[in-house]
Amino acid sequence: MTLAIFDLDNTLLAGDSDHAWGEFLVEEGIVDAETYRKTNDRFYQDYLNGELDILNYLGFALQPLSIHSMDELLEWRARFMEKKVRPMLLQKAHELLNSHRQRNHTLMIITATNRFVTEPIAELLDIEHLIATEPEMINGRYTGRIAGTPSFQEGKVTRLNDWLEAHGESLDGAWFYSDSHNDLPLLEIVDNPIAVDPDPKLEKHARNQGWGVMTLRG
Repeated sequence: MTLAIFDLDNTLLAGDSDHAWGEFLVEEGIVDAETYRKTNDRFYQDYLNGELDILNYLGFALQPLSIHSMDELLEWRARFMEKKVRPMLLQKAHELLNSHRQRNHTLMIITATNRFVTEPIAELLDIEHLIATEPEMINGRYTGRIAGTPSFQEGKVTRLNDWLEAHGESLDGAWFYSDSHNDLPLLEIVDNPIAVDPDPKLEKHARNQGWGVMTLRG
């Protein structure tokens, strides 16, 4: 199979679902508004700067999952999808996904955002394969901890290699689309790296390397 791999936030979506989930929790009064928003914004800026401590961030981001029932979480997530995610959908992203489907490529999302947030987004985009950061769950409740390696920076390569080994596949001819310089470790190892509405650091690197640069906005 030929893999067409996509980052999610600010690539297939016109926004960041992880940060938007935090905003949703604030707007719904589920978390303390001032403290949570300030911390959420700080972590997001760290991510943009390439300075994110992923374990510290996940300790913050997964904590709300651990203190509420699954019924509550699923109800909130359904509202989040309608309120925050659907407005981020991009027509050109759908067209890009369909162009790979027409070539019989196998579609995959690989994202640092946790599976609770991203699984329904992958379903909405009709993408079967999802590699996301895995929140630990025991006896039907989230613990607030992570299970395994976060799929962030070099962790995306680790998690993808695990998937390839488990499925007996390779990266021969693979594509990877991303907006972020945080994804350079994976972009560097695929045959077809594409920068999508890239941040300045990634755009400069992509143009220096002769990679494809494209937009899904506008």
